[in-house]
Amino acid sequence: MTSFDPSAYGRRVADGYDDSTRWLGSVEPAVAALAGLAAGGPVLEFGIGTGRLALPLVERGIEVAGIDGSAEMVDLLRAKPGGAGIPVRIGDFARTRVEGTFGLVLLAFNTVFALPDQDAQVACFRNAAAHLAPGGRFVVEAWVPDPGAFRGGRSVQLVTAGEDEVQLQTAELFPAEQFMRVVKIQLTDSGVRLLPATHRYAWPAELDLMARLAGLEREHRWADWSGTPFGDASTDHISVYRRPD
Repeated sequence: MTSFDPSAYGRRVADGYDDSTRWLGSVEPAVAALAGLAAGGPVLEFGIGTGRLALPLVERGIEVAGIDGSAEMVDLLRAKPGGAGIPVRIGDFARTRVEGTFGLVLLAFNTVFALPDQDAQVACFRNAAAHLAPGGRFVVEAWVPDPGAFRGGRSVQLVTAGEDEVQLQTAELFPAEQFMRVVKIQLTDSGVRLLPATHRYAWPAELDLMARLAGLEREHRWADWSGTPFGDASTDHISVYRRPD
C-alpha cells in the first residue's frame, strides 16, 4: 500500500464539514434502511466522522461504535448530544480493529474511495468481514465512476447554488490508476474555502470482487437508500454484502 495518512482529510476539513454536507438533505431514508439491515444488532461505522448517520441510529436505540482517521472529526462528534457515548477508535479503518462483533458494518458517503489504492480497499473489506457476526452485513455507499463526464481529464461541477452559499467541485482524472484529485470550493459572504480530497475510485463489479475475496456475498444493490432498483443509468449505489451464517 502506498504511503497514506488517514488523518489528513479530517484535519483539513473538520471545522467546515457539517456545513459542506448540508446539501445532502435528510438522512432519514439511510437511517431507516440501516436500522432494518442491522436487525437490532450493533453497528460499526468505518469513517464515522461527525456522526451524520451514527447519531440518528443511536436515537433509534441502536448501539453504535466507530473507527475514524481524524481526531478532529471525532472531537466534533463527541461535542454533539449523544456523541460522547459512542466509542470510537482513531485509526485507519482498513486495518484498525475494535472489540466485539457487529450485525452491520457501514462505510457511507463514498468513503471507500478515500483509501489510497486497491490493496487498501481489499484490506478494508476483509476488516469489515472480521468484525461481522455470522449473517451480519457490510453496507457500502458509493458513486458510480463516470469518466465520460471529464473533458481532457478535467471537470468542473456545480454542486449546489443558494442565496448564501455556492459549492463547486473541480476534479482531475488519472484513469490508469483509477485515481481522482478533487477540490470542493465553497463560496460564501465570508469568503472562499477549498476542501481538497483524493479518490481511488472503483466500479461496483470491482467492489463485488473485493467482497468475495473477504468471504462476503452480495445480498442487495440499490440506486439509493429508498431501495430504488439499480440500473444502467444509476449514478450511485448502496451495496449490501452479507457474511454467510
